[in-house]
Amino acid sequence: MHGIFPEPTPELSDNQLLERYAIDRRPYVRFNFVSSLDGSAQVGGVSASLGSAADQRLFKLLRRQASVVLVGAGTVRAEGYDGPLVDPESQIWREANGLGRHPVLAILSNGLNISPTSAVVRNSPAPILLFTAVNVDPQTARHYPQHVQLIQVPQFNGLISATHVVHELTERGLECIHAEGGPTIFGQFIDQQMVDSLCLSISPQLIGGQGARIASGTGEHPQALQLHSVLHEEGMLLTEYRRSRPSATDTPDAP
Repeated sequence: MHGIFPEPTPELSDNQLLERYAIDRRPYVRFNFVSSLDGSAQVGGVSASLGSAADQRLFKLLRRQASVVLVGAGTVRAEGYDGPLVDPESQIWREANGLGRHPVLAILSNGLNISPTSAVVRNSPAPILLFTAVNVDPQTARHYPQHVQLIQVPQFNGLISATHVVHELTERGLECIHAEGGPTIFGQFIDQQMVDSLCLSISPQLIGGQGARIASGTGEHPQALQLHSVLHEEGMLLTEYRRSRPSATDTPDAP
């Protein structure tokens, strides 16, 4: 995997990639997606066919850094999230760097559509924070295993409020938030301007069809990001765009 921007670089090691993707503020919300050249985020209803070995390598490293992996219930059902989210090498790295062996898994389920007996619940080696907009009573909570915590949050435009989710995570010290979709979740975070970074892998494929975009929201909310990094391997472009930090010399407009 070679660097193109901000400067050309030769083959990058895992440690060099981790340095390149190190976060520069906390809390930090980073989304990770892959899309085709013509903007499709899916082939046959899932994103896996758009990826590559380089994309998967970077995906694993981004998870390695995360204190929490955030994902919508629909993506959990479509892509499968049961079992460990990081490989043994990443678990060793995390422990050596003061992180838990596994990142916490945060699932957003507006209608609480994740069953207490689902594979993701049964097989997760890490704590699960299950966010929902429905009323969470003690009887409902008792149906879930001890490693699952149900958290009721308000809605924004009929969906779970991104602002409240980020607040709940940071209150628990989970400030490096690695979000993996799907499009509705990404759209909700865009709507509320809660996106600090987008890591977008661009697959050298034309798909056509009616595949979803990476974001689906209730309206247009333009937000400029700055190009932070571009990598390349075998036709795949791996980009990161970041929200700019306010300058120390910036001052509020006069009343």
